Amino acid sequence: MAVQREATTGQMPTKPAPWNDPRIRSLFIQAVTIVVIVGFIAYIAHNTASNLARQGIAGGFDFLNYTAGFGISFSLIPYSEVSTYGNALLTGLLNTFLVAICGIVLATIVGFVVGLARLSSNFLVAKLAYAYVEMLRNIPLLLQLIFWYVVVLSALPTPRESLSFLDAFFLNNRGLTVPRPILEDGIGFLVVGVVIAIAAVVFMTRWAKRRRDATGQPFPTVLASLAVLVLVPIAAFLVSGAPLEFEIPTASRFRLDGGLNLVPEFVALLFGLSLYTGAFIAEIVRAGILSVGKGQVEAASALGLKPGQTSRLVVIPQALRVIVPPLTSQYLNLTKNSSLAVAIGYPDLVSVGGTVLNQTGQAIEVVTIWMIVYVSLSLLTSLFMNWYNRKIALVER
Repeated sequence: MAVQREATTGQMPTKPAPWNDPRIRSLFIQAVTIVVIVGFIAYIAHNTASNLARQGIAGGFDFLNYTAGFGISFSLIPYSEVSTYGNALLTGLLNTFLVAICGIVLATIVGFVVGLARLSSNFLVAKLAYAYVEMLRNIPLLLQLIFWYVVVLSALPTPRESLSFLDAFFLNNRGLTVPRPILEDGIGFLVVGVVIAIAAVVFMTRWAKRRRDATGQPFPTVLASLAVLVLVPIAAFLVSGAPLEFEIPTASRFRLDGGLNLVPEFVALLFGLSLYTGAFIAEIVRAGILSVGKGQVEAASALGLKPGQTSRLVVIPQALRVIVPPLTSQYLNLTKNSSLAVAIGYPDLVSVGGTVLNQTGQAIEVVTIWMIVYVSLSLLTSLFMNWYNRKIALVER
């Protein structure tokens, strides 16, 4: 009504006061927020610099070039007490990578197997899978790690009485001993063969999809892919003169000679992380499969598809759209939970970094390295899984 009166009288609308203007009020609040944040950061930085100066601790990352002076029980790269703090942190980082990658692979296998078992029509199998899920995911992970390390692995026999499998794998209270790969000249041909095999599988999968869309004729992609992935690397291996050998461990009277020994801390951490995360993945898989409408299965059967084809071509592709997003969260949780390794003495990044921090006093630098590494791992995992999620998403026309 006021606007109508102003229009009828020919006067311009009255400009509101600044404190009543939403645009100005928003800018003022944002400016105050920025000033508060910058002031808080400046206060923390000044306070930290003053404390470090009072304790005689110099800032910066020069300490990475100093001699560490402590040993690490498990290392993927050459390391000794005369190595630098930088090498020590790199060793811890690689150990974190190793347990995270192995844990993700093992947890995925366990989760999919148990998730399918939860849907089994066999009463005993379904109940056993249900008991596994409910028990593992409701027990704290730290308690499970201690159980595997103290109760299970410490109770294993000595190296003299190791549990053996195929006379090549030995399990005892010193850990798991497996054949050690020895790389020789010409190993590059084998790597090239593996890359060619993967590229061939990708090309064949896309060709099979276009062929099925055009003609409706299915192609045995799984069997053909397995054949390519096995035969091509074997051919490259033989052509290059078999440049890869394995050092098989042998049992002597009191110990094991040769092979690659995986320390008990690594085995306990891998088992604990994989089985704990596998319980959550199992529920994600079960929910994903149940999300596929029953009519989809009935329609596939009406078209004459066999149960295996129905699962592979109808159920799993649709279930993956539901499974992949929460699966990404579980992968991130497993990677971050690997920092609990410090409780059982596995030398991961947090454990080694803690030792470096205690010896050098460079708390800010070490904590900064921890934060950068774990944020980077989370971002890389999320980027890959988001890319995969977009690849399997259904495109509506």
